Amino acid sequence: MSDIAIKVEDLSKQYRLGVVGTGTLSHDINRWWHKVRGNEDPYLKIGETNDRSTKGQSEYVWALKDINFNVAKGEVLGIIGKNGAGKSTLLKLLSRVTTPTTGVIKTKGRIASLLEVGTGFHPELTGRDNIYLNGAILGMTKAEIGRKFDEIVEFSGTARYIDTPVKRYSSGMRVRLAFAVAAFLEPEILIVDEVLAVGDAEFQTKAIGKMQDVAKGEGRTVLFVSHNMASIQSLCTRGILMSNGTVYSDGSVHDVIKQYLSINHQNDNSYYACSNTDTGQLVLIERIDIYSNHERINQVISGQDVTVSIKYKSKEKGLKCSAYIGIYDHFGDKILHLGSPYGGLDSFDSGLEGTITCTLPRIPLVAGKYFLNFALHINGQPFISLKNALSMTIEAGDFYGNGRLPKPKDSKLLIDQSWGIE
Repeated sequence: MSDIAIKVEDLSKQYRLGVVGTGTLSHDINRWWHKVRGNEDPYLKIGETNDRSTKGQSEYVWALKDINFNVAKGEVLGIIGKNGAGKSTLLKLLSRVTTPTTGVIKTKGRIASLLEVGTGFHPELTGRDNIYLNGAILGMTKAEIGRKFDEIVEFSGTARYIDTPVKRYSSGMRVRLAFAVAAFLEPEILIVDEVLAVGDAEFQTKAIGKMQDVAKGEGRTVLFVSHNMASIQSLCTRGILMSNGTVYSDGSVHDVIKQYLSINHQNDNSYYACSNTDTGQLVLIERIDIYSNHERINQVISGQDVTVSIKYKSKEKGLKCSAYIGIYDHFGDKILHLGSPYGGLDSFDSGLEGTITCTLPRIPLVAGKYFLNFALHINGQPFISLKNALSMTIEAGDFYGNGRLPKPKDSKLLIDQSWGIE
């Protein structure tokens, strides 16, 4: 395990719904009796996976089930998955906040965790006292903490309030100070949950930069959970995708993000399917889909190549057609107007059936939900108009290659740009 910082073997965590812990006195006696007789814990044989899309029957739930993975020293591991997938439970086990039901976790080095706002802070103590308290928990001497103190305060921006009890801090201030403590007190392993979302955009940028320094410059190990795909893609070298308490995929961060979007799509097969069977209709739109790398999707990453596919049937050949797509945000504001005449296809002749495609290289939309309208003109006249024909969700991606993006409220579109000074 010389080059391994974290080793997880057959890790599982079971909860009993509605009860603190997993047992009652009778359950504990039953467990003890089975153990004395050399038998397996009877309650490990029951329970259901933590699938929130279905209503289970058992009062026992496996929040995690048979998790296995290693993390190398200096590796930055991104952990992604839908809410309820088991990400936060896994981090709590790794941070020793709670104990596993079965399995083993082996770690090499000190661990600093940032799991929830204010975790590890005593609310009655000042920011100064909490810095020294957290350093002592990590096994550092007062002199070692003192050498890092000014950097922590400067990074967190809490100098004015450092001698104020932490209970009077805003949630953003607590997150900034907690992150600075965790990052600057030099643990060998840094575990960060989604709490960075509480901080403002400026602090998030600083935090991402510091985590890059921690991992790449200082060679420490980082585990990072986030729903922000831009941060995951920019920061992490490897990804783990969790689903229903299990490791669904483990590999390169690019491949894991792609699979994450793919399984989300499998659970949401929304597409436009025309139910109009009127035989008097000259042209019928059968369905509209979005594809990327030949796979049908409805969740897209900013900067991803996508193709809108419109499948149709026609009663006549040779109709002079042109097609148009409008992309609208969730407020109903039109963001993009696309048309076949603008893309080099002034008009096209229809067949008895076929597929119209519109390819968008590096889709320039910021994160959010969007709706597509479709229109078909024949001989220059509007013939078909479909409103809200399709919806798609854009996830923030590393569009500019540096992990930074404008806020959705500041910009509707992402444009390639180059800056310089002479």
